[in-house]
Amino acid sequence: MIEAAQEVLVEGQGHLEMQAVAKRAQVSVGLAYHHFGSKAGLIAAVVEAFYAQLETAVFREPKWPYATWAEKEKGRVAAYISFHYDHPFARLAIGTLSRAPEVLDVEADFSNRQLAGGAKMLIAAQRDGTIPADVDPHLTIALMSGGIRQALIYAMKQDPRPHPDELTENVWAFIAAALRLTPPLVA
Repeated sequence: MIEAAQEVLVEGQGHLEMQAVAKRAQVSVGLAYHHFGSKAGLIAAVVEAFYAQLETAVFREPKWPYATWAEKEKGRVAAYISFHYDHPFARLAIGTLSRAPEVLDVEADFSNRQLAGGAKMLIAAQRDGTIPADVDPHLTIALMSGGIRQALIYAMKQDPRPHPDELTENVWAFIAAALRLTPPLVA
């Protein structure tokens, strides 16, 4: 049902009818309500599934063949951008639906996990001497996350979109400056 709901949301540019989802999933409308409680519950479940896929693809330490911390993190930025560019639901998830009341808790949970994980990653990089010790990891990851998200929202609205490699280079330049990385670390 979640996959059917995602397809209906994409086709309807953010609008969803339970009857259309039930028909596409070949189940009764009652079953859809039974599992999700409401249309809002189903939309929240679709967004949750999107973020679970994103976390698996980008944040759960994929095995990337990068030698340095900076190369790995730049690779993560590239994977994040590619995931959004390639996923048919991304534009709705980070745009229109992100402000819907039924999605706010899902968004907050995802953001909190990313901010906590990002701060830990920056603290570890400070211990390794990659990032200066006076960089506030919590404030910096919040600024970076917000900046990356807004850049991605902007880029995805463009026609044509910037090439993902170009967007990655621009975002990474922003991150490298925020972290005060110096030339061999910039990647």
